Amino acid sequence: MAETAVAPAEQAGGKAPQSLDEVMLAMDVVDTLRHQENLVSRELSEERRDAELLERLRQIYRGQGIEVPDRILQEGVQALKEQRFVYTPPAPGFTRTVANAWVNRGRIGRSLLALVALLGFGWGAYHLGVERPAQQRAAQEQAAAERNRTELAQTLPSALEQGHEDVLREAKVPVARERADQILADGRAAIARQDADGARQAINNLEILRADLRREFVLRIVSRPGEPTGVWRVPPRNPSGRNYYLIVEAVSPDGRILSLPVTSEEDGQTATTSKWGVRVTEAVAMQVQRDKSDDGIVQQNRLGEKRRGSLDIDYLMPVLGGTILRW
Repeated sequence: MAETAVAPAEQAGGKAPQSLDEVMLAMDVVDTLRHQENLVSRELSEERRDAELLERLRQIYRGQGIEVPDRILQEGVQALKEQRFVYTPPAPGFTRTVANAWVNRGRIGRSLLALVALLGFGWGAYHLGVERPAQQRAAQEQAAAERNRTELAQTLPSALEQGHEDVLREAKVPVARERADQILADGRAAIARQDADGARQAINNLEILRADLRREFVLRIVSRPGEPTGVWRVPPRNPSGRNYYLIVEAVSPDGRILSLPVTSEEDGQTATTSKWGVRVTEAVAMQVQRDKSDDGIVQQNRLGEKRRGSLDIDYLMPVLGGTILRW
């Protein structure tokens, strides 16, 4: 044990530094001691335990064919006691955090890049799927509101007054002028309450009325081969009675067959059609039937006439007013 005390003293007295091989050998001794110290009883005194450790180390290295001087073995035991070659991690702190971040910069960088990409994707999806459509809707609504304000201030009032004047120029009957005046009043009221849709509807109604007034045709009884000229029905509320209908079509002055909206008295349905049935008295139905029986052609085939400027058909034969769409 005297050598153990002398060696450090000699080093402290200014001996030449140890070679790298000796330092590495001493580190190996310390590592071996860490693994083999449990072979030595912890109940032994410190001096006896050191002797046991030295003897055990000699046996280990001799078994490996390595001759290690006792000085190196003693330095290893002393270094183990002083924990000279033990790594003690630095305490947590800012410097340690920065160092760890630098060491792991690759993994951290990839994580940050993935996070940035995810945030960018989320922002893009929100912008394209929510924010941008909302902006477009707001812009469209603003443009529509501005367009409505302009139309309500200028376009719609002018179009409404012009439509009314056009109807009055065509109208030749009081009922048409009264209807035009009512539509005009409805349109002005819609403009006053800033209802652009209501004003447009009034303008459209005036256009429809004007088209009705300009339309002219002859209501002709159908008498073509293979097509019925008249039919009869048993009314649901009067099983013992019969309703007679003449099948007619509207023919314009240039010979075109017109399609007109007609409402059936049987079910209340309205449809645009080129042929429909008009209810007449039994006497008129029999008269038309006798006319057709002579030569298969209805000579007196004009049931009525719609003149330009009027809304109603002037019937040339007595009619009862009901119509049907199917027979």
